[in-house]
Amino acid sequence: MISELKTLFDYYEKEKGIDRGKMVEALSQALLAASKKSIGPARELRIDIDPDKGTIKAFAKLLAVENVSNPWEEIPLAKARKLKKDAVIGDEIEIEVTPNNMGRIAAQTAKQTMLQRLRMAEKENLYEEFKDRTGDVVSGVVRRFEKSDVIIDLGKFEGVMPSKERVSTEDYTSGDRMRFYVKAVEKDTGRGPEIILSRAHPNFVRRLFEFEVSEIGDRTVEIASIAREAGYRTKVAVHSEDDKVDPVGACVGLRGARVKNIVRELNNEKVDIIRWKSDPAEFVREALKPIKVLTIAVDKDKKQARLTVSEEDLSKAIGRRGQNARLTSRLVGMDLIIEKDEHAAEVFEGQMGSAAQQLVDALSISADVARQLINGGMGDFRTLATGVDVDDVTEVLGGDRDLAEQILAKAQTNVQAPAEE
Repeated sequence: MISELKTLFDYYEKEKGIDRGKMVEALSQALLAASKKSIGPARELRIDIDPDKGTIKAFAKLLAVENVSNPWEEIPLAKARKLKKDAVIGDEIEIEVTPNNMGRIAAQTAKQTMLQRLRMAEKENLYEEFKDRTGDVVSGVVRRFEKSDVIIDLGKFEGVMPSKERVSTEDYTSGDRMRFYVKAVEKDTGRGPEIILSRAHPNFVRRLFEFEVSEIGDRTVEIASIAREAGYRTKVAVHSEDDKVDPVGACVGLRGARVKNIVRELNNEKVDIIRWKSDPAEFVREALKPIKVLTIAVDKDKKQARLTVSEEDLSKAIGRRGQNARLTSRLVGMDLIIEKDEHAAEVFEGQMGSAAQQLVDALSISADVARQLINGGMGDFRTLATGVDVDDVTEVLGGDRDLAEQILAKAQTNVQAPAEE
């Protein structure tokens, strides 16, 4: 038993970094609980362990009395004077009470209790080492799965990546080596201290940029804000006080090398790098590029921006399932109201109405027929007179050949009349 304990001491001290004194203290408490089964409720019972010699002894402090009424707490004065010559009634006499039958059951109980205490000591070491590392990026190996949580081997310690900190588009397999963001080190979790890891946190991207882009590391370039939907897309706004430094170019790197390394670590998640602007309206325009913002009105009190884009750009500005609008809103810190520009449609309708009226006056046709011709690319009666044939017009008019022939004849008459004059 002693040789096993010494081996255990050596293992935990060298491999886990647990102080030998803490282990001896844990074993003493465990043996104390186990020894009470063999010794009984002796007064002030204590266990003395010599980890080098491998000896374990039990001691109790008994009171010297004339007549013993409670053998667990008292010792006859005559026997006390054999241990202490000048003992008097009421003195505390420490005697060895190590039982011969401390035995295997007590030892096994002590060992199990000690292992539990050692595991707690190991977790305490974990907390002490990692408590100041919140916000760091660490490398680890996927070891196992506990329900939906992923357990990560960090070397001496283990971390846990909860399901909400996983990236939905990533697959995790035992043995995979990956990098993780230390989101928190929690001390009171019911299971002892835990290292909470994440690959979905926006600051994971921030730290990757700090490692990859030296200008961010030395504060020449600053990350103003980040918006992320893990696994799909991230928007990063960057800024530099130095006019000679291009913050976007610094983050992209030569031929895109820097951002490519980050995208590779993120398993091909799309990363947009945007130039930060102090003016909210300009910042919104930058964040939505290459979409052209036609008008924008910012309400700073409500933290809201109302903007218009062309009908062609509306779906791009909103993005698939609203993703582009959501990320841009988080990035700029304002609610965005994106609307289609109605003015352009009004202008177009006005131009179309003017063209239709000209056809109505020149060809003596209805407004509906004129619009059919315009939608078919025949909005000019001169084009009708010289550039199309009756079959083309018939097709545009839905098969009305007689009307088509009438329109062409009228168009040709209108073209010839000014020439004759």
